[in-house]
Amino acid sequence: MTDTHITRQLVPESQRLSITAELFGVNFPLLLEPAVFNFAGQLSPQYHGGYWQFYVLSNGGFYMAPDTDARFRVVCENGYEGELSADAFGITACLYAYSHLAFSAPTAIALVLAEQYHWLRDWMLDGHPEAGAILRAID
Repeated sequence: MTDTHITRQLVPESQRLSITAELFGVNFPLLLEPAVFNFAGQLSPQYHGGYWQFYVLSNGGFYMAPDTDARFRVVCENGYEGELSADAFGITACLYAYSHLAFSAPTAIALVLAEQYHWLRDWMLDGHPEAGAILRAID
C-alpha cells in the first residue's frame, strides 16, 4: 500500500470555465460561486469581494480562494474567532458552501457537493499549515 499525498494545481485562466462546467455544470455560476462569496462575507467583515483563484486537487476536489496576500479576521457562529490566510479563508468558505448546499440543493448536485466537501477536507488535513484553524472555523 502506498501513501499518496494529495496535491493541488492552480487552474489557468483559460481553463476556469471548462473546469467548473465539468465539475458542477450550470450549478457553479448559479449556485456554488454565489454561495462561496456569501459565506465569505458572513465569515469576515474584512471581505469586500475581489478576484479568486481556482484550484483542482489530485483527489478530484476543487476550491477557490481570494487572490491576495491579505489575512482575514474570521468570526463564526460556532464561537471561533481568528485570523486566516486568504487560502485558508477560501477553503473555509468553500467548506461552508459545500456543506450548506449538500443539505439544500437538488439531489444530483447535492451528492457532488458532498463529495467535494470530503475531498477538500481530506486535502486540507493532508498537510495544510492552517488545518487546525480551519477545523475550528467549520466545527
